[in-house]
Amino acid sequence: MPKLLIRNGRVMDPASGMDRVADVLIKSGLIVRIEPNIQATGAITFDASGLVVAPGFIDLHTHLREPGYEHAETIETGSRAAAAGGFTSVCAMPNSRPVNDDAAVTRYILEQAERFAITNVFPIGAITENSEGERLASIGSMKAAGAVAISDDGRPVMNSRVMRRAMEFARAFGMVVIDHCEDLNLSAGGDMHEGEQSVRLGLRGIPSVAEDIMVARDLLLVELTGARLHVAHVSSARSLAMIAEAKKRGLPVTCEVTPHHIALCDTDVVPYDSNFKMKPPLRSAADREALLEGIAAGVVDAIATDHAPHPGSEKMQEFEKCPFGVIGLETALGVALKVLVHTGRISLMRLIELFTTGPARVLGLDRGRLAPGAVADLTIFDPEMVWTYDVNRSCSKSKNSPFHGWTFRGGPVATVVKGRIVWQRNQERG
Repeated sequence: MPKLLIRNGRVMDPASGMDRVADVLIKSGLIVRIEPNIQATGAITFDASGLVVAPGFIDLHTHLREPGYEHAETIETGSRAAAAGGFTSVCAMPNSRPVNDDAAVTRYILEQAERFAITNVFPIGAITENSEGERLASIGSMKAAGAVAISDDGRPVMNSRVMRRAMEFARAFGMVVIDHCEDLNLSAGGDMHEGEQSVRLGLRGIPSVAEDIMVARDLLLVELTGARLHVAHVSSARSLAMIAEAKKRGLPVTCEVTPHHIALCDTDVVPYDSNFKMKPPLRSAADREALLEGIAAGVVDAIATDHAPHPGSEKMQEFEKCPFGVIGLETALGVALKVLVHTGRISLMRLIELFTTGPARVLGLDRGRLAPGAVADLTIFDPEMVWTYDVNRSCSKSKNSPFHGWTFRGGPVATVVKGRIVWQRNQERG
């Protein structure tokens, strides 16, 4: 592998607090030097003048759909969409077919990633067999095979005794439990957030308390077991407040929010447009504001996409019949810059932290930092570039995005994985 020299970029590293114009020299997949005016004979050179050079972005919450649902996405196409969004690492949720509930499936995902993915892929194993919430999956063997966490994402563990045992096992194996917090009895039959808008549209509602109750239960179980809990895609103000209080009390709890939940609320739902149907649903404007405040206050640890591809044959049905979920890898940075940085909510460094050191800390990954000796995963982006998202040109197999046609200020320019440029924006920078 030839040396790669990234010149004259604004190098920003939340882990060290570094923020300066410098060159980055990469050799054999590792960062060798970070300093101004590096001379490197024979190196491939990338001019990053006017661009931000950040640690490689990590998505804690990606649905790659393989094995079993390759008509919606594959490890190859999902990783290409990730790279186009500036992500160098994605964590693959286990709700494939078969579910990733044993070492054989974990190994299969890693083998396919080695062959076809252009980004790093970190598998997340299931909490229970077939994610049915009854019998614990083979947690130890999945970890040995390469799983970095456990989750039944999309199918919450309703049985509190099973969840307690899962937390105890996870603690013993040094793993984090990622939970999709939803009381299925309260949300049953719902299609969008329960509120004035759902009544206006004549759609069945999902109350925010369905999330709140499960967050409260999980926090109590964390207190009981001492296990590490990561709350996925928080959407409710009350849930975030409970997480903030748990953190103040020293409980080992982290959480994420998605780009769509901080950019949109229930009144933004285009009537009966299935691209606005996701779980948890888009909540009220007050909930959205609470998420934005939680990010600024440091309560939120990461921004995660919950990239959930569905083909048009499934998604383009009646709102009540179509599956939940939207894609989000390619628009995550643009949305975050638009909503958080360009509005003055947070600094650019804090934004980078939410995509890098934050996710790395949650899972204990050896990624998300720029320093000599570190793996050379880098995201290079232009915070001022103006571009318009066309979902029909997406690298994903599926096109179910609520952000089609949005114009963004700022987006990825190049993605470097283990010292190799795996994606580069073709058009001229705006």
